[in-house]
Amino acid sequence: MTNPLQHLAFAEPSWLWLLLLVPPVLFLANRRGAAASIGFSSTAILGSVGRRPSERPGALALLLLATILLAGIFALARPQWRNEFTARSASGIDIIIALDVSTSMSAQDFYPNDNPRQFAKRRIDAAKEVIEGFIMARPDDRIGLVAFSGRPYAVSPITLDHDWLTMNLRRLRFGELDEQGTAIGSAVAASATRLTKREAKSKIIVLVTDGSNNSGKLDPIEAARLAASLGIRIYTVAIGSEEGRVSRRYQSFPQQEFDPKTLQQIASLTSGEYFHARTTGALRNTFSSINELERSEAQSHTVVDARELYPYLLGITFLLSFISLGATGLNPPPMP
Repeated sequence: MTNPLQHLAFAEPSWLWLLLLVPPVLFLANRRGAAASIGFSSTAILGSVGRRPSERPGALALLLLATILLAGIFALARPQWRNEFTARSASGIDIIIALDVSTSMSAQDFYPNDNPRQFAKRRIDAAKEVIEGFIMARPDDRIGLVAFSGRPYAVSPITLDHDWLTMNLRRLRFGELDEQGTAIGSAVAASATRLTKREAKSKIIVLVTDGSNNSGKLDPIEAARLAASLGIRIYTVAIGSEEGRVSRRYQSFPQQEFDPKTLQQIASLTSGEYFHARTTGALRNTFSSINELERSEAQSHTVVDARELYPYLLGITFLLSFISLGATGLNPPPMP
C-alpha cells in the first residue's frame, strides 16, 4: 500500500524552525500577570462586584492561539501535495530474441548453479530463465521474441512492455510448433523482417539454439548476409555440448546437435559474436557479455505536479483569528 505522506512536501521548510517558538509562547501566555497594585485584606467584598470570571474562555483562547500559530507556521512553509511522473524514452536499441523450441530443447542437462547433485533443468527452461533476466536488465530497450523449430513463429512484437513480453516467454514450451526440425535460416529471416522497418540506431538478433539447420527453405548463411545488408547484428548462442545427445525417445540415431561453424559464420558476417554455453553459469555469463557489448543509453524526465496547500492553512489561520477576536468581544473584562 502506498504511503500518502510520501506525496507531502514543503517548498520552504526553513520556516518550520519557528515551531520551536510555539511552546515558549504558550507557556508565557498561560502564566499569571503581575500582582495587583492595591492590596485587600479580603476579596469577599469584590466577589459581589461584577460577574464571576470563568476559566473556560481562557483555556479556549489558549487552544485557539496554539492552533493559529501552528497553522500560520505551516502556511509559511508552503506545504504541497506532489505527484511525480517519470517519462522514459527508449534507448534506440531494438532486439529480437530467436529461441529454439524444438524437441531437443527438452534435454535435461543444465544443472542449477552448475551442481550435478541438484535436479537438472531442461535446456528450454534454463534458457527462458536466463533470457528473462536479460530482458529485465534492459528496461529501456524495445525487445521482441520469435520462437522456432521447423518454422518461425512471432511470440511477441518489439515492445517496451517487458512484463507482457516475459509473460509470453514463460508460456513457451518445447515442441510447441507443429513442424519438427530446426529452421535457423528461416528464424533469422523472420527476425530480420521484424527489424527492417524499425528506425533504431542499433538492431540486434540474439539466436539461441541447440541444433543445426535441418529445416526451412532458406540457408542460414544467406539469411545472415541479408541481415548484414540491413545493418542487423546477430549474436549466436549454442547451448549444450558438442557430443550431447537427444533422448532416444525423440531421435533414433542421435548425432552432433549444433553446427558451430555455421553459427560462427552467421555471427562473423553480421559483426556479432558466437557463444557456446555448456552449463547454466556459462549461459548466464553469455547473456551478461551480450548485455555489456550492447550498451543502451536512454533519457528519462521527471515531471512533478505540485498542488499548493498553504491557502487552506491561511484560511484556517484567519478564521480562527476572527473567532478569537469575537470571543474576546463577547467576554469583556468586568467594569471597575
